[in-house]
Amino acid sequence: MTESVIERETKDRSVSHDRGEESIEAKARWFQSLSLDERIELLCQYTDMILAINPNIVEQKNAQSVKGRVLVLSKT
Repeated sequence: MTESVIERETKDRSVSHDRGEESIEAKARWFQSLSLDERIELLCQYTDMILAINPNIVEQKNAQSVKGRVLVLSKT
């Protein structure tokens, strides 16, 4: 089994519990540091996790759009 993006990124680093390092800006910098392939891999990992927790999520209807740059897709 291959290691995940998160495992690769944190393998040589220590764990911090500083709230300042959990800011939206810090998370954005971390995400922007990933290559396109790593971003896609992370998206797939999140999708797999969500489907493992709630496999019926693909059957949900009547999704509501939210303001911003989010596009709601539905399975047809």
